[in-house]
Amino acid sequence: MAKKLKSLFEDAFKKLKKTEQVKKYSLKAEIQQDFTQEDKEKAGWTSPAYTKSRTVKLNMNTLADNRCVAIFPYAQETEVYKVLRTQVLRYTKEKGGNTIMITSALPGEGKTLTAINLAFTFAKLFEQTVLLVDGDLRQQGVHKCLGFENDRGLADYLVDNMPVPEIITWPGIDKLTLISGGRLMHESTELLGSARMTDLVHEMKTRYPDRYVFFDVPPILTSADALAFVPLVDYVIMVVRAGTTPANDVKKALELIPQEKVIGFVLNRYNTRMQTNPAQP
Repeated sequence: MAKKLKSLFEDAFKKLKKTEQVKKYSLKAEIQQDFTQEDKEKAGWTSPAYTKSRTVKLNMNTLADNRCVAIFPYAQETEVYKVLRTQVLRYTKEKGGNTIMITSALPGEGKTLTAINLAFTFAKLFEQTVLLVDGDLRQQGVHKCLGFENDRGLADYLVDNMPVPEIITWPGIDKLTLISGGRLMHESTELLGSARMTDLVHEMKTRYPDRYVFFDVPPILTSADALAFVPLVDYVIMVVRAGTTPANDVKKALELIPQEKVIGFVLNRYNTRMQTNPAQP
């Protein structure tokens, strides 16, 4: 499975390198639009109303600096994430299910940026909406990468009974909402496996039939959090850093989670010489 996904990323990137239609983007430039909002609406795009969620404004320079590249339509990496999106859609449409846990064997492999960029890519679809949840209550990287204040989130719901609408954030991107981690919780394993977490995941999964929910979850080999949480989701995507993650650690991580839930690997920072980075979360 890992070889298959590695080949998928490599083949997609080679095609992108050969086409003149892929435009380079400036990391300090404002986001470029493929077409206007009016064009989208003519094509059938419907923008949800975010009346209950709090709103934050994301800074495009911050996103670029932190390699949240899938928001930029002409970034080469965006096209690679679209390939990954297509594979995920094909699998989940065939098998059913809409909740996906994104994790890794070890820290530093790029799971958080993979979750963010995949969520950005899914939010571009006409038919889907996306909820990105920071389930790494010990580290909480989603709000740091996106550059907004983490003053409420999942931990506040689980511990303090904060109402769900109060922990949902709209980052000004159509079809995308976020739940950050809230206050840091080092005793997070029990919370992620709690009845309240189970109820919340069920609510996320069933409330909107067009919604995909991505959970950024701690690495499998560093704590029991991922093991406590994996029974609640439909699928798992494992992020592996090319040339860095020991194969034995990947094997150990896979042995700890249900094999039938693993739908693939993201080979992060892979390059054709070990030559160019096809997806560099």
